[in-house]
Amino acid sequence: MKILHADALLFDNDGTLVSSMESVDRCWAIWAREYGITAEDFARVELHGRPAVEIAADLLPADAVPDALARIEQLEVEDVAGGVVLLPGTAELLARLPADRWAVVTSATRRLAEARLEEVGIRPKNLIAADDITRGKPDPEPYLLGARRLGVDPARCVVFEDAPAGLTAGRAAGMRTVALATTHPRSELVADVVVRDLSAVSVQAGDGGVEITAVE
Repeated sequence: MKILHADALLFDNDGTLVSSMESVDRCWAIWAREYGITAEDFARVELHGRPAVEIAADLLPADAVPDALARIEQLEVEDVAGGVVLLPGTAELLARLPADRWAVVTSATRRLAEARLEEVGIRPKNLIAADDITRGKPDPEPYLLGARRLGVDPARCVVFEDAPAGLTAGRAAGMRTVALATTHPRSELVADVVVRDLSAVSVQAGDGGVEITAVE
């Protein structure tokens, strides 16, 4: 068991708060067929935890990216109903946090992130999406913006992530990290704490900040 203290908590969305893997797999498979992307093409780029615009830019000519980005967003938004579920511990943990002590920091577009969160009844006061940044994870920009929006020193933030790219972003932002082994093996996760999911985490918020207890 480990105990961390923070002023704010920053959560990735997909693979951390919710699972949309079935939807993601369906939609990207359709997209790949439409744009002639092979399995070998996908294998040579990092997919999980990165903005769709960067993935598309790695796979397609520059002039094809805007239309391709609009298409994958359309496919994923239309597939939200029934394709997104809360991960264990999410609802209980967020219910114990004041709205101004946490934010969602996602690589999805705002439209898609809001659709997925709305599907499972999560309505964050603060949401950082792909539309808000110029460089996605593993760059620290998304998490630094999250800290700035909350008015908190990055060193007093704890990041919750399931993807190596997101954990790298959190560390680069000077934040402590909690990794969730929901989508990647523990051996691939470099963090201050590694847990199975948010059901292994409890929080206690008070005037002095948030106390986080994590059972590894």
